[in-house]
Amino acid sequence: MRLNLSPIINVPGGRIPFAFQLDLSELCFYGAYPISQPLEVTGEVRNEACALMLRAQAETELHLTCDRCGQPFTRKKALAVDTLVAVSLEDEENSDIILLDGNMLNLDEVVTTAFILDMDTKNLCSENCKGLCPGCGANLNEGPCQCKPEVDLRLAALTQLLKDEDS
Repeated sequence: MRLNLSPIINVPGGRIPFAFQLDLSELCFYGAYPISQPLEVTGEVRNEACALMLRAQAETELHLTCDRCGQPFTRKKALAVDTLVAVSLEDEENSDIILLDGNMLNLDEVVTTAFILDMDTKNLCSENCKGLCPGCGANLNEGPCQCKPEVDLRLAALTQLLKDEDS
């Protein structure tokens, strides 16, 4: 969505509200496509003392796979975008300010970039996910596995002594 900001650029207190859906279903994260539903984006651009402020909220539901146990799960994702917008920049090194293309603001690009940068690098189905047993691959969230505890090779002789004592 391209937003024409010319009506408020020179009007302190002016604002332009917006609401739209953004389809990011083609974005691939680590071989998966977790964004199956469009982002619901709402917000406004406001001229505050001759400075253009973009404030937006984007929400969707992600379909993810747990990085510990491998089980699929869903999680709501909300993102707040709060940044300055300018017609021109005096300091070219300030990457926190969005530069307009003429008087037009490309909201799709701004929200997509912010959403990608806010994605988690590790996804867990819960904070206390126990993961998979390294021996048999059982999901430890569903209960203990049937593996026997591994014996430290340095203590194998003691284990043998205990077995001989039990016999």
